[in-house]
Amino acid sequence: MRRMKADRCAGAVGACAVGKTREGGAAHVQYRGVGGGGLHMRSAMRSAARLMAAAVGTGRVAGSGPKRPRPEPAPAPRIGTHDGTFHCDEVLACYLLRLLPRYRDAEVVRTRDPQRLAQCDVVVDVGGEYDPERHRYDHHQRSFAQSMRSLRPDKPWTTKLSSAGLVYCHFGSQILAGLLGQPEDDPVVKVLYDKAGFKRAMELVGGEFMDRFDYYHRAWLPARALVEDAIRRRFEVDVSGVVLELPQGGCPWKEHVFSLEQELALPDPLQLVLFPDRSGQWRVQSVPAGPHTFQSRLPLPEPWRGVRDEELSQLTGIPGCVFVHASGFIGGNRTREGALEMARRTLAQRHEGGA
Repeated sequence: MRRMKADRCAGAVGACAVGKTREGGAAHVQYRGVGGGGLHMRSAMRSAARLMAAAVGTGRVAGSGPKRPRPEPAPAPRIGTHDGTFHCDEVLACYLLRLLPRYRDAEVVRTRDPQRLAQCDVVVDVGGEYDPERHRYDHHQRSFAQSMRSLRPDKPWTTKLSSAGLVYCHFGSQILAGLLGQPEDDPVVKVLYDKAGFKRAMELVGGEFMDRFDYYHRAWLPARALVEDAIRRRFEVDVSGVVLELPQGGCPWKEHVFSLEQELALPDPLQLVLFPDRSGQWRVQSVPAGPHTFQSRLPLPEPWRGVRDEELSQLTGIPGCVFVHASGFIGGNRTREGALEMARRTLAQRHEGGA
């Protein structure tokens, strides 16, 4: 009697079967009205339980749809700086930034292309703007006059900051705190912000000595012959005889110019030097007023300074202009002819001004 009742119950309720839908493979439950008895019902229920447990374990249940793909990892941040000849300023700025956790794995993008720079998370020593909110740290623009004192009134230094100085001003405490494992307001961090360790300074001086020795041997001394040859050919470049061309590129020429001017008894001091940079563009640079000064014998015209690209070309009337430094000591053009014309216009303005 009990077996008959169980069979009728199974026939009335039906056996439970579990399958997978074709849409995304989610488990689903179907009821089929069959009269297979209690044994069949228990077997079907056990199969359903196993499949449902597997579905829950993989996060795929009826109505949930396909599993969401994992998000792609965020791209590495980018630090932008200029290409061509590199200097201690932007090298130190990039090094300091990569001491910060957010920029530890950053890619350094070396370019002057405004579109590529716009894609960078932080830009140093190029771009013509200082905007800490957008992490733009250039110091070459005419309007730049910031010092440590102006940005941090608790500091005494009034020298105008370089790009590395701007990075240190804004991030130095964070960098030192991270290196020390201390909070930014720790007294040790504050002291070391203003001081450099003697041992580290000694190591830097020793490394600098070996680097300078190698530089003098491999670059400075061979450059003398190049400069002397350029002096002898200077009238082929411009009839004034005061424009030097170094077609091999920007070798270390300044000291050799000063010494060779005296040795060769040049009647007129050299004023401007032309040379290509590593990108194939050309530079026009003023000869310094002396070996230990940043003053120029003949800086590029004041209205050109701090102006760039097409705006500069329109201002000068010379195609292909790239930039003129805010101090006027150097400018750039895409071609040799353009750089030479910038030099000639500079000479002409000197004569018009009675210099």
